[in-house]
Amino acid sequence: MTLDDLRVFVAVCRAGSLSSVARDLGCTQSAVSQHVKRLERETGVALLERRPRGVVPTGAGRLLEAAAAEGISGLDLAVRQLRDLVDGHGGHVRVATGATTVRHFMSDAVVMFRHRHPRVNLEFRTVSSGRGTFDALADGTLDLAWITIGPPVRGIEQRTVAELPWLLAVRADDPLAGRPRLDPAELADVRLIRLPPNSTSAAHLEAACAERDVRFTYEPSVADWDTALLLAELGVGRAVVPAVPGLPVPGEGPLRLVPLPGLRPLPVGWAVRRWDALSPPARAFADTVAASR
Repeated sequence: MTLDDLRVFVAVCRAGSLSSVARDLGCTQSAVSQHVKRLERETGVALLERRPRGVVPTGAGRLLEAAAAEGISGLDLAVRQLRDLVDGHGGHVRVATGATTVRHFMSDAVVMFRHRHPRVNLEFRTVSSGRGTFDALADGTLDLAWITIGPPVRGIEQRTVAELPWLLAVRADDPLAGRPRLDPAELADVRLIRLPPNSTSAAHLEAACAERDVRFTYEPSVADWDTALLLAELGVGRAVVPAVPGLPVPGEGPLRLVPLPGLRPLPVGWAVRRWDALSPPARAFADTVAASR
């Protein structure tokens, strides 16, 4: 078996489709199938189960996938580190974030890190989905990802850095603006600007409301927290948002933020493949972000 065979096999297991991997690699489905068949001949067992809508690994296939993914990730990390040594660079740190994440959680840390590690290249990347983020961590494309902490993911370690209380954001002249705090049940009849419905933060908010037997009603959704805050400030609607760093000072300006202490806070932090496998620069950046909060 070859390293290419194993890479293709891992990709097929994650995609659940030979044709999808073939498109990504720019080759034929037959070529992808040959990689898998070579592994099956070498191991003497069936590794994939064909189904009407794709393929899934067999029990033996899952064993090989887990071992291959771990080994490939370790090799890729070693090759990157060797290249950094040969090129005389301080290395790279590849981080998955959104623009609001950098603004609210990392702005001070980025400045501090660049001052301490001027030869390390920081790369910030946007990944379209949580699954895509975890896949990129697993295959070594990313070192770190700033996420809303969610359920366990196989092959990924999550570490909470902060727990963010929930706030109601309203315009200063809103009838609710002068309240020192609100019980979530008081918002049952209030239409709210919705957080991205497929996001982990929205799922966490719904779960926290369910714990209090509260169900919110929503206006159309927005793409991020900053947009929800802006619409609330403009008086277009009200929004329940997490208390991210850098929010306006209470009592000043056109926006008011009313605490909702009855809702379980939103945990945010880092996701990595393995903490003990992080490069020294990546670990230093993760620690700098946590310390700068």
